[in-house]
Amino acid sequence: MSRAVLAVALLAFAAAAQAQQRAIPLDQVKSGSAFLGQDLLSLQNDDFANPGMLWVERGEKLWSEPAGKAKQSCASCHKDAKASMRGVAASYPKVDAGGKVFNLEARINACRVDHQGAEPFKYESEELLAITAYVARQSKGMPIAANIDGPAKAHFEAGEAAYRLRRGQMNLSCAHCHEANWGKRLLSETLSQGQPNAYPAYRMEWQTMGSLERRLRACLSGIRAEMLPYGSPEYLDLELYLAWRAQGLPIETPGVRR
Repeated sequence: MSRAVLAVALLAFAAAAQAQQRAIPLDQVKSGSAFLGQDLLSLQNDDFANPGMLWVERGEKLWSEPAGKAKQSCASCHKDAKASMRGVAASYPKVDAGGKVFNLEARINACRVDHQGAEPFKYESEELLAITAYVARQSKGMPIAANIDGPAKAHFEAGEAAYRLRRGQMNLSCAHCHEANWGKRLLSETLSQGQPNAYPAYRMEWQTMGSLERRLRACLSGIRAEMLPYGSPEYLDLELYLAWRAQGLPIETPGVRR
């Protein structure tokens, strides 16, 4: 689909979008995999065919490689990831005692800096995608259960506001597509609910693995809105809101998407 065609479709869609947004009842919450064709769904569910497993395998190797001045690996502290990382990804993003939001990528980089004496991985680097996918993989099948109480509440509310904010030349919010009109057709695509439970995911349009933030930036680009730098507080708040919105959905990392 060309950008010009997509722009025209989105403009028409914006004009027809419902002004009044509605929340999705918990019993109607659906993963993006529910909107896949059988070919992509089969690809995701086959560990030998899923291209995202290449990153998971690389992440497993990185888990045991010493790094930084401390010459310690992730395994030095956390031992066997299959046990120590089970359920971890399902609880992220998290807000620490200082009120800062960490997604899984940020937590991994914080561990590298604070405990290994190593430089943080760059956003969207092969290394960060690999170790994040490996850690998240240990929670496959577990339900998302992000905590939005206490110091997380303000970030959750900011994330919801960001989700509902109209942006860009198309004057669209996330909610226009993924809440008010999910399941409807936009040209050749069916609009999903925009759930985050498969990320990092392999997207066919990218022909590579990508983070949830990359997907958010792609959406912003599609509606001609400003893209913030990776790791921006607004993205992290939005990720926290999306995790709450997806509560109960199973982790599918590495997902496969169109």
